[in-house]
Amino acid sequence: MPAAPARLLKCWGDEAVVYDSGSGDTHYLKPLTLALYQTCREHPGFTADEIAAALAQRLDVDDTPQFRELAEDVLQHLRHVGLLESA
Repeated sequence: MPAAPARLLKCWGDEAVVYDSGSGDTHYLKPLTLALYQTCREHPGFTADEIAAALAQRLDVDDTPQFRELAEDVLQHLRHVGLLESA
């Protein structure tokens, strides 16, 4: 199995950019996206529901169905652009 491409993360407060050396792309991460990205990196085996629950706790917000839907949308986007592995 080939090694995953290196990703360089640079944070400014609650925002960041990620440079993906595999694709050469740079991605801007808004606060929610950064928090979700960090949560996924800290808990690689979590399911989407576990990620949403951990993210809600991290952000100190209610874990509502609407929040879970938003978290799932952001998760799918990060997977689509190749910053996270697909489940």
